[in-house]
Amino acid sequence: MGHIYLIRHGQASLGAADYDQLSELGQRQSVRLGQYLKQRSHERGLRWDAVMMGSLRRHRQTWEGIAQGADWSHQPLVWPGLNEYDSAALLAALPPGLPTADTHTPDGFKRHFRLLRDALTQWMAGTISPQGMPSYTDFVTGVTGALAHIRHHHPTGNVLVVSSGGPIATLVGHLLRTPAETTIELNMQIRNTALTELVSGPRRQRLVSFNTLPHLDGAEHQPWVTHA
Repeated sequence: MGHIYLIRHGQASLGAADYDQLSELGQRQSVRLGQYLKQRSHERGLRWDAVMMGSLRRHRQTWEGIAQGADWSHQPLVWPGLNEYDSAALLAALPPGLPTADTHTPDGFKRHFRLLRDALTQWMAGTISPQGMPSYTDFVTGVTGALAHIRHHHPTGNVLVVSSGGPIATLVGHLLRTPAETTIELNMQIRNTALTELVSGPRRQRLVSFNTLPHLDGAEHQPWVTHA
């Protein structure tokens, strides 16, 4: 059996003009994860056969941090189906007249994610069609295609996958056959640089662990735990 680690990117820049950019903390989280993976791989005798990632900047920067921390030189396969949904397009597709949310304040931050939950629910049900985004069915196809690729090319190999909360939650929901509401809640819980582990065989993959942060155990790294 092989192992697949689904890795959410490091902390990005929520509230900034360009979200798709790791913060300084996000960069440190990524390097720390690489250090952990190097040690863990040595302890378990794991050799990583491949790396896959989305095409977003924060995915590439997260992988670069991991590679730096682990002293790895793998060349990732870029898989656009692992890209996150467009939260701005989702919110813009909601009915007009709803109050906007300012992510710079605690109340605004909470309202932002309440609106996002509503928009995700409607997108997944096919009620709204956000501009520039695929249908939810096509989104799922793009995400699950990554697992199909791994199953075909690395049926018993070990693969790292760097992506975002939405695709990771979608993959977990697909494996567990969860309803849309549960998939959304999984999405909202995934922390930056969290590991979700699958075991993989020639015919199927199954979930082993979800949203873990073993590299940030210990009091010195507790301030590094983030969600955005």
